[in-house]
Amino acid sequence: MDSSYITPFINSAQNVFSMMLGVTVQVEAPVLKSQDDPSYDVTGIIGMSGDMEGSVICSFETSTSERIVGVFTGTEMTVDHEDFADAIGELVNMISGGAKAQFKGKMVSISCPSVVIGNKHTVRGGKDQVTIMVPCKCDLGEFALEISIRQSCLQAKPEGADTSAA
Repeated sequence: MDSSYITPFINSAQNVFSMMLGVTVQVEAPVLKSQDDPSYDVTGIIGMSGDMEGSVICSFETSTSERIVGVFTGTEMTVDHEDFADAIGELVNMISGGAKAQFKGKMVSISCPSVVIGNKHTVRGGKDQVTIMVPCKCDLGEFALEISIRQSCLQAKPEGADTSAA
C-alpha cells in the first residue's frame, strides 16, 4: 500500500478530534495488521470506491467509545443507546470525508458508514488486501485507524489499455 494513502486519514482524525472533541490525538507507529487480529469492541467502517478502493475503519474500546460519543454529542450514552451507532458512524464519516478531500486529483467516493459493536470482533477485507493499523490515543482513550485501500484496478491499467469486459 502506498504510504501516501495513510497520511490523509491520520491528519483528518487529528483534525476531527481537535475540532469536534477538543482533544489532541497522538499517533503511534503504523503496523501491518494480520487478518486475524481483532479490532476493538466498537468499529465504524467506511467503504471507498473510485480511483481508490477499500475500507477505512476506526475502532474503539467500549469505554473509550462511550467517552468519545458523550463529548461528541454532549449527552452521556452507552453502546446500548439507540443513537450510539449513529454517533460513531458520523465521527468515522467526518474522518473519511476529511481524508477524501486530501486526495487531490483523484475521484473517490465514500459509502455510508456501518458500525459493528461486539467484543473483540474481526473485520476482514479482501484476501489480497493489506491493512495498516495506526494505533492512536487521546485524553478519552485509545483507538485504532485501520486503513485498507489501494489504487483501483481500473486505474492501475496502462493508459490506453482496454478496460471493458471481454
